[in-house]
Amino acid sequence: MTVVDAHHHVWDLSVRDQDWIASGSPLRRTFTVEDLVPEARAAGVDRTVLVQTVTVPEETPEFLALAAGHELIAGVVGWTDLTRPDVADELARLRELPGGSYLKGIRHQVQGEPDPEWLLRADVRRGLTAVADAGLVYDLVVLPHQLRACVQAADTLPHLTFVLDHLGKPPVASGVLEPWASAVRALAALPNTVCKLSGMVTEADLATWTIDDLRPYADTVLDAFGPDRLMFGSDWPVCTLAATYGEVLDVARALVGAHDSDRIFEGTAVRVYGL
Repeated sequence: MTVVDAHHHVWDLSVRDQDWIASGSPLRRTFTVEDLVPEARAAGVDRTVLVQTVTVPEETPEFLALAAGHELIAGVVGWTDLTRPDVADELARLRELPGGSYLKGIRHQVQGEPDPEWLLRADVRRGLTAVADAGLVYDLVVLPHQLRACVQAADTLPHLTFVLDHLGKPPVASGVLEPWASAVRALAALPNTVCKLSGMVTEADLATWTIDDLRPYADTVLDAFGPDRLMFGSDWPVCTLAATYGEVLDVARALVGAHDSDRIFEGTAVRVYGL
């Protein structure tokens, strides 16, 4: 089966710090796409989507140039300041850079914003409108308490496709489903929303997680979004805190089971990101 990995990262600590990585973490080293290639190819992954890691303007042009020169990367979800008044011009500039055609979406670390309604601010809404007008999608990296604002934003911007990263980071380690599950279902009720089956192992107990710990959360999004609006993402190398690349893919396949795996592991990502 051909697989598209709709969510992975790379970073080079000699270029810039990744200040979100704790001191002493196994992630505090450089991870390149060449580190990923043998694992991805061994798992049958055909194409990937490279996703931003830090909110600096230099990273997205670097990722676009990397995608243009690499056979594995089929798309980039980058970053730009949505609140800048000339955001539409900035998106157009990014599209004109080397590899600019690989820009498929924009993401901001909303999970780090202290305002739970950051997405509803007038300046952010203007930026999100520019993303939609540019034909791009918007990736949501949020915490469960921010999902309500995601619902409101998606409802008021029906021409923009919102992609929920990592299921909205449910509290897998605690085993608690609500209120996360209800909020995810409310988001899924909107036709312009999509979800990534990604990031679950690092929300679970890193050392002791089992597939049964993940199943209630996977079942919730499988039921809410369905295979047409669900896509696989490895979240490599962050996933390596709890599992290897191959293990993450194997677990996702087991969780999907009898559902339409062709769409979840390829079709949805190709359609949504225009790969």
